[in-house]
Amino acid sequence: MFGKFIKRPVLSIVISLIIVFLGVLALTHLPVTQFPSVSPPKVNITAEYPGANNELLIKSVVIPLERALNGVPGMKYIASDAGNDGEAVIQVIFNLGTDPNQASLNVQNRVAAVTNKLPPLVIREGVKISREESNMLMYINLYTKDTSMGENFLYNYADINVLSELKRVDGVGYADILGNREYAMRIWLKPDRMLAYKISAEEIMKSLNEQSLEASPGKTGESSGKRSQSFEYVLKYPGRYSSKEGYENIVVRASSDGELLRLKDVADIEFGSSMYDLYSYLNGKPSAAIVLKQSYGSNASQVIADVKAKMKELKDNFPKGMDYEISYDVSKFLDASIEKVIHTLVEAFILVGIVVFIFLGDWRSTLIPIIAVPVSLVGTFVFMQFFGITLNLITLFALVLAIGVVVDDAIVVIEAVHAKMEKSNISPLKATQQAMKEISGAIVAITFLMASVFIPVAFMSGPVGIFYRQFSITMATGIILSGVVALTLTPALCAILLKNHHGHIKKKSLVDKFIDGFNKRFDLLSNRYIRFLNRVVSRRIITFGLLIAFCVGTWLLSGTVPSGFIPNEDQGMIYAIIQTPPGSSLERTNEISERLERIAEEVDGVKSVSALAGYEILTEGTGANSGTCLINLKDWKDRKESAQEVIEQLEEKSKSIPGAAIEFFQPPAVPGYGAAGGFELRLLDKAGSGDYKKWNR
Repeated sequence: MFGKFIKRPVLSIVISLIIVFLGVLALTHLPVTQFPSVSPPKVNITAEYPGANNELLIKSVVIPLERALNGVPGMKYIASDAGNDGEAVIQVIFNLGTDPNQASLNVQNRVAAVTNKLPPLVIREGVKISREESNMLMYINLYTKDTSMGENFLYNYADINVLSELKRVDGVGYADILGNREYAMRIWLKPDRMLAYKISAEEIMKSLNEQSLEASPGKTGESSGKRSQSFEYVLKYPGRYSSKEGYENIVVRASSDGELLRLKDVADIEFGSSMYDLYSYLNGKPSAAIVLKQSYGSNASQVIADVKAKMKELKDNFPKGMDYEISYDVSKFLDASIEKVIHTLVEAFILVGIVVFIFLGDWRSTLIPIIAVPVSLVGTFVFMQFFGITLNLITLFALVLAIGVVVDDAIVVIEAVHAKMEKSNISPLKATQQAMKEISGAIVAITFLMASVFIPVAFMSGPVGIFYRQFSITMATGIILSGVVALTLTPALCAILLKNHHGHIKKKSLVDKFIDGFNKRFDLLSNRYIRFLNRVVSRRIITFGLLIAFCVGTWLLSGTVPSGFIPNEDQGMIYAIIQTPPGSSLERTNEISERLERIAEEVDGVKSVSALAGYEILTEGTGANSGTCLINLKDWKDRKESAQEVIEQLEEKSKSIPGAAIEFFQPPAVPGYGAAGGFELRLLDKAGSGDYKKWNR
């Protein structure tokens, strides 16, 4: 059956070229990620209630929404957070395998059913439903060296000119600026003046709504169909006030004798920002912090490359003195890790070629597996795309391991052809034909036997199953393709490239002498091993005793070796969480974050520090007594200290900062399960007492 491929080598070569062409085409479209996506689909519901505290948010917003969302198809659990900043976030986590688009649609329908039960202010602000990857993709700081540009200017410039552009980048699922520094007219009421004039805040709100509004006056002189008009005018209303003076002159009360009480009489008006809920600094300079997350199924490396290109384009239009820095970039560690794996892949391929050459002793014989192995590896990318597998560290490791497995089929064919030529002294073509008649069935059996080792692993479930599934499918497809290549391309190459040198005396080169010396020593070692086996194999007590000893030793060592899902690695980034006592002001938290920022900048190995007062990265929530520092480390080749050693230095030096609890940690090894590794423990109040002091007891 397979003799046709030997007689028609062009057919074999064309089949292999098609496999390589499809593999290269698939490789260009494979998403590149650090690990397979093992995090369950998540849908976020964000609601804003201006002026509300966390208790009011829970009662009036979170509970109605949770009751409506409970039981949505595919839901695993619900987690909610409400802060004193008037913002509540509900996370609906779904089971693995749930369609994220369908999950988002189901959540949207449930939320729409209870929207009318929410407070009017919440409805006015809008309930936002978003679906994105939970881990941060990039963290960009927009900063300025010009002291005249404050945080308000940076925030609004980024909001108007940068954020809208980044949201249009393909693959960006979420883009936002931390905090809310949008330009607004601030009206600071004076309680003593209001009491003296006997006026309430509701009256002031009513005056604002009546006098500062958008209106559509219509037209005048419009045709009525009865008589003609000379002119037709479109009336235009000035709209909401946009200046400080306009708001100051709003009439709050008018008496019958013509006295007017204006807003400036009972309040101070200034042009500022809508909220002062966060302070952001980069290396001591004010900044606007932009957080980006990728959408489901997008290529992280490609998204980051597109964002960098867009930021480089936008930089040309920045005001003088303004610049940006990418403080966190997932691709930095991803590219370094994949580069190391690719180096290992190339080294393994070269090592296999050297070993094959040493044992076969013929460069023509070595050239055949060097040509055949890449066909199997490149063809694997086709099946990776078909099964929805990404190009990640797990699949690349599988390819490294597959090199040593897929080369066996080619070696079996070459050895069989050499044996036929040595025994029968026939041409390579006839030797190949005779050898393939004998070993074709064995190659098919070996291929399916090796594949059957990995295929069952693909049916494992859960997050661990996703890792093993991608590894097993990559290995199994590589092995099956190596069998196809061994039955088509390898025999054709043997018939074309090999020459029968058996029985011919030729002048030996230095390489031949080295190979002969190696073979003699290898044969000597093999004979010693055979003699050792002859002595031991008949003594079952020794054989089974060693087997039992190895089993017991393995069991004992397995109990002492630390276990885990994925080991933590130095990703070039450190998070610092700051917690000041409850009730602390934002300014006090900002002072602590600035002190920590100065300490971190003095540590060797630290490249830059981004300080955020009022933002906590673990829950992605805001609060006056919480803060975060993102400590960006230098490149691995530019520093001697590991991330853990830097953390130890920071912990020692930050002990001098009183009045705050500071904790340092690295980003999680597996993205998608929060901002930190380990586990999270939550205490559930099933009684509904709300007595936190009682829980502490």
